[in-house]
Amino acid sequence: MLQDLVLLGLLKEGPKHGYEIRKTIDQVLNTFANVDSKSIYYPLRKLEKKGLVDKKPARKGKRPEKFIYKITKEGEKIFERLLNDNFLTFQRPSFNVDLSLYFLPLVKQGLAQSRLRSRLRGMKRIMRWLKERKATLKENVKSYHLLTIIEHQIRLTKADIAFTKSLIETLNPPK
Repeated sequence: MLQDLVLLGLLKEGPKHGYEIRKTIDQVLNTFANVDSKSIYYPLRKLEKKGLVDKKPARKGKRPEKFIYKITKEGEKIFERLLNDNFLTFQRPSFNVDLSLYFLPLVKQGLAQSRLRSRLRGMKRIMRWLKERKATLKENVKSYHLLTIIEHQIRLTKADIAFTKSLIETLNPPK
C-alpha cells in the first residue's frame, strides 16, 4: 500500500521515468519515510497491469530509450483512496533503539551509557540538520508541505532527545 501510494503520488505530480522516481524517493521522501527505491520497476509493472499507470517509450537524442510512466484516471482514484486511508492509519511509531532497550538488563551499565551518549550526539546532529533544512525550505513558498513534515520530525527528535537524556540520568544514579 505505501509503495503504491508513493508511486502513484509521484506520478500524479506529473509523468516521470523510473530514474526520476527513484531520485525523488532517495533525495526527498527517504528523509522522512522509509520507502524502498531499489525495486520500483516491479511495482510499476504491477500498477501498469492493474491499469493504474501507463508506460510509453521516450528517447532524447541518441540516448537509450526510456519509459515514461503516467498515472491513469483509475490510478488517480486509487491514489485518492490510498491517501485518504493513510491519513487515518495509526501505527505505533517504532524506533530501533527500543530493541536495545528491551535487552538493556543484559548490557554492561557503562557500555549502555556510552552508547546512549553517542546516540544523543547523533540525534543532536539530526536536529541541527532538520533546523537547517527548515530554514532553507522557508524560502520556497511551494514547500509548505515539506515544512510541515520537517516540523513533525523536529518535534519527534526533541522528544527522543529528552527521553535519552532522562534514561542516561536514570542509568547513572547520583552517589
